[in-house]
Amino acid sequence: MTINEAQDEVIAEFSDFDDWMDRYQLLIDLGNEQQPLDEQYKTDQNLIEGCQSRVWLQADEVDGKLIFQAESDALIVKGIIALLIKVLSDHTPDEILQADLYFIDQIGLKEHLSPTRSNGLLSMVKQMRMYALAFKAKEN
Repeated sequence: MTINEAQDEVIAEFSDFDDWMDRYQLLIDLGNEQQPLDEQYKTDQNLIEGCQSRVWLQADEVDGKLIFQAESDALIVKGIIALLIKVLSDHTPDEILQADLYFIDQIGLKEHLSPTRSNGLLSMVKQMRMYALAFKAKEN
């Protein structure tokens, strides 16, 4: 599945709900479905700067693709990172770096988050792209 196909799937999933309380519940459910992050990855090095909540992000390269795992101590944030993983994980560094993450605006995520959560969302995306850049640099 391409990044855009994954984004379209997320948009379709969220369009089933008109009410933002239902959408928040969907985010929480997505976060709860995520596998817990192994304790060995809950390090300061994996903490994302700029998030109000604590978010750990681990990236590994498998066959030229990045596999992301993450966890947060906040339910909604856990759902947000689960969405980002659903869209970006299992893609090459180039695909991640070139992706236009239009689903964030289309599902209305940014405008329904507090300013600090919105900044956290941008920090998560930035960190995932930084991992992609780092793995791409290692390839060369």
